[in-house]
Amino acid sequence: MTTRKTLLVVAHAPSPNTQKLVGAVLRGARHPDIENVDVHHKPPLEAGPDDVLAADAIILGTTENLGYMSGALKDFFDRSYYPCLEETQGLPYALFIRAGHDGTGTRRAVETIVTGLRWRATQDPLICRGEFSEDFVSQCEELGMTMAASLDAGII
Repeated sequence: MTTRKTLLVVAHAPSPNTQKLVGAVLRGARHPDIENVDVHHKPPLEAGPDDVLAADAIILGTTENLGYMSGALKDFFDRSYYPCLEETQGLPYALFIRAGHDGTGTRRAVETIVTGLRWRATQDPLICRGEFSEDFVSQCEELGMTMAASLDAGII
């Protein structure tokens, strides 16, 4: 009997374009060939420590806001950091950023927090830079699929 795994997606999507990206991540993660992974999506203001504690892996998504992560994702971390600190070390995570500029400050901010939590990156962050492109959608779908398939296969 195979144990089901839980993939949590915590992503801030304030615009139609960022909603497309979150939808693509979810579509990829819920690919029909991935059989033993339950995918749960919660916006950052609704997600909390109980969601993280119940997850086997997490995908974080944020916009670049003034060279930083969204306030909503920062709020999620503020509420979840200490309740999760000792319990989620080694949690596999992936990150995608919708960046109007370069995304480096946003990446650095998120990586500082997840380093403190001792979460484990499963791949380099996906930074969707510049003007919106439909290529971002397929990249996000691939990110979701890769994360869920890796979880399903026991790789992460």
